[in-house]
Amino acid sequence: MPSLLPLRRTLADALVRLSDDVDASITALGLGPTQVDEIERNARLFASPTTPALRRYTGVLYDALGASTFTRAGRARADARLWIGSALFGAVRASDPIPSYRLSGGSSIPNFGTLRAHWKPRLSEALLTEAEGIVVDLRSGTYQQLGPIPGAITATVLTEKPDGSRSVVSHFNKHHKGLLARALTLTTAEPKDVKAVARVASKAGLRVEVASDTELIVLTE
Repeated sequence: MPSLLPLRRTLADALVRLSDDVDASITALGLGPTQVDEIERNARLFASPTTPALRRYTGVLYDALGASTFTRAGRARADARLWIGSALFGAVRASDPIPSYRLSGGSSIPNFGTLRAHWKPRLSEALLTEAEGIVVDLRSGTYQQLGPIPGAITATVLTEKPDGSRSVVSHFNKHHKGLLARALTLTTAEPKDVKAVARVASKAGLRVEVASDTELIVLTE
């Protein structure tokens, strides 16, 4: 997204400058005593080797997405369909080469401000420009706030207990969003609305309910 390049560069420069101050970095990045080495990653930002975004990011959601098992056709679909939310870059495609860094969506860099103020509204505009057809926004709330997408379909993951009550459990939330992302990436269908998204999810073995035209509920036990 060329329109985001100036914003990316400004933020990257600020992140590198922040690495000169260890104490400020620890506070701004929310680092613990054993994570001070993370600051060096930011200091080397412009000299670090890059790797495709889909391999760079890790965690529960990415484990469930299972990109390492994609066929060549699956990787092509991932590059065409997936945008990955990024605190530093706004959003990147699956195959975009990016360096290692430490920055989260809720961070606030001294003398720079919040990332939410930095990215809005330009990120929203860029994502809407790139969008073709419906958008299924599986970002966490923090990252959605960096660049809201009006009319996007969201997914709420709820764990259903034997008594019928439902609640949000963070681990299951990320895992099942990863499974949903995998299903939507690999399907040969082209969903046009939330009901079609629900059908793709159901075929992939997920238990889902349509809550509204813009919300899908994914249920776990």
